[in-house]
Amino acid sequence: MKRVGIFLITVTLVTGVVGCVQPASFYDLTIASTTGGSVTIPGEGTSTYDEGTVVNLVATPDPGYLFVDWTGDVSTIGDVGNATTTIVMNDVYFIIGNFIKQQYDLTTTSTAGGSITMPGEGTFMYDGGTVVNLVAEAEEGYKFVNWTGDVSTIKDLNAAQTTITTDGSYSVTANFERKYTPMVAGGAFHTVGLKADGTVVAVGYNEYGQCVVAHWTDTIQVLAGRYHTVGLKSDGTLVTTGWNDYGQLNVGGWIDIIQVAGSFLHTVGLESDGTVVAVGYNENGQCNVGGWTDIVEVAAGGYHTVGLKSDGTVVAVGYNGWGQCNVAGWTDIVQVAAGNHYTVGLRSNGTVVAVGGNLVGQCNVGGWTDIVEVAAGYHHTVGLRSDGTVVAVGSDTSGQCNVGGWTDIIQVAAGYHHTVGLRSDGSVVAVGCDGWGQCHVGDLMLIV
Repeated sequence: MKRVGIFLITVTLVTGVVGCVQPASFYDLTIASTTGGSVTIPGEGTSTYDEGTVVNLVATPDPGYLFVDWTGDVSTIGDVGNATTTIVMNDVYFIIGNFIKQQYDLTTTSTAGGSITMPGEGTFMYDGGTVVNLVAEAEEGYKFVNWTGDVSTIKDLNAAQTTITTDGSYSVTANFERKYTPMVAGGAFHTVGLKADGTVVAVGYNEYGQCVVAHWTDTIQVLAGRYHTVGLKSDGTLVTTGWNDYGQLNVGGWIDIIQVAGSFLHTVGLESDGTVVAVGYNENGQCNVGGWTDIVEVAAGGYHTVGLKSDGTVVAVGYNGWGQCNVAGWTDIVQVAAGNHYTVGLRSNGTVVAVGGNLVGQCNVGGWTDIVEVAAGYHHTVGLRSDGTVVAVGSDTSGQCNVGGWTDIIQVAAGYHHTVGLRSDGSVVAVGCDGWGQCHVGDLMLIV
């Protein structure tokens, strides 16, 4: 019995000795991560694995972050720079999945007339989700227009000071244009010119003071009526001079105007919300525009008013004895003009349509092509082609249609019996009746 016992004791001791020297058959793996993501496979914390087990590792970044690498006990990790890899359990290991903020490029540029002062111009790198201040500053004589490019996260496309959120690599451009765009306008017997610095000049008949404009500043558009002149200022208000027997100059209360038109005895203003106002002679209802909406341009004829809607259709009110208001069927119109008793429309394809009185051929525009602007005088119509040449039809009693030799023209205007053209170099040309010096435009260097 004792040997058995001794044997049992010996076996027990031997077994105990053998148990102390045998290696462990499993190990702990502890996993953690930095801010910006997590280890989704096998998860974070401590897990136990048999020796030699190949454990899959998957690190998943949060939105706006990137996986960097694995650190810690990485001797058996297959690829420390790969978010999806493996680790072989040959020991007790502690590893960390590391993440950083994702970074994106923001490239900023500007057109002529200004610059981006914040953050500057060039290419800059930002962490994902960063809100970057954008500030565009216009040069003298220019104004900021809008931001274009990768603008999905710009807060306000039309604000010179705004923000962009860098949720990706973006390229944006700040766009500027001249604050004052030179132009010419033709009245009954006078011509008006807007200079590139916002000042105004005028020549011709001045019995009612319609040419007294030398003191005007900050002007962005001019119109010349029968015996009156109106200037639209950059703040949306108007200045006027000339004859006012029918109240055509009573625009003192108008604000937020973006375009003006005028003819014999009335003045029309387009407001920024697409509505229209009018003052002056209204015997034929030409000032009954209070119900108009969604208008993008207005024109004023002898005794009628025309409005172009944003969808390319046209409306008209006033005297219609010659059918000058029969524009309801017009479509795809991009500009309108109104003469004495007729209306002209420019289509997007460069062709022209006209309705109304056609006693001297002022509506014979059916064959015109490649036109980019139209103007309507008393009884003649003028068209500017894309190549800078000009065509004209209608009354030519004073040579107002003698524009065949004109070149390099960028804008045209038509008075009662004269035609005016603005060249790209800022000079002005004119033909037609010059009885009051309305064609004496040689000194009107407008500097475009």
